[in-house]
Amino acid sequence: MPLLVRTWNVFHGNTVPPERRAHLEEMVRLATADRPDVLCLQEVPVWALGRLAGWSGMEAFGAVAARPRLGSARLGKVLTDVHHGLLRSALTGQANAILVVPALRVPEQWSSLLSEPGEGERRVFHAVRVEGLGVVGNFHATTEFADAQFRRAVDLVEAYARPGGPIVLCGDGNVAPTAGGVYDELRARGFSLPAPGIDQVLARGLAATVPSVWPEERRRVDGRLLSDHAPVELQLG
Repeated sequence: MPLLVRTWNVFHGNTVPPERRAHLEEMVRLATADRPDVLCLQEVPVWALGRLAGWSGMEAFGAVAARPRLGSARLGKVLTDVHHGLLRSALTGQANAILVVPALRVPEQWSSLLSEPGEGERRVFHAVRVEGLGVVGNFHATTEFADAQFRRAVDLVEAYARPGGPIVLCGDGNVAPTAGGVYDELRARGFSLPAPGIDQVLARGLAATVPSVWPEERRRVDGRLLSDHAPVELQLG
């Protein structure tokens, strides 16, 4: 049976243009309404990690990249609620998350530091092993160091996978295929075709469709354009 894998940088729940109020719950409900099998998220406020399962009906696994600046996710949320468009991630911290339907068992998860000293924001690579699918990795690279961090993400997901085992790599790579570099290496390593932009779902060792990018209309709710990124997805099998 084909499996649907989707990725989305949710921009801390902000719209385009950003507003006083955030819409993270609406984003998660929208992204899971058609029941994808796996959903990878980037730029998730740390306070939201405990709410993703309830919003989605999926099992949620998270990895914190940047901790809340005031040491409290709840306090960061309270202060940010004053005006999300202005404060964004300044106080709430930032995380990545992988959501998996309950029918797919996840026996293991890992996280590793992706960024190196001097590379600005703290970035992590997060992965889960999904029985019957393989290792699913999720990451968010920093623009100025995107090629190097993307390469590290590829190395990490391969290291977590069993030798020759299937791999799905999702995330905001912050570098497009037209830039070459890491994408040439991905092709050489047998990964599937990339999406046209910086947000990617890539597979190796699995039959995969060409990734598709949501049109703006699909992520527009009540006249609001949700996030400054569009979800990207592909089918496996």
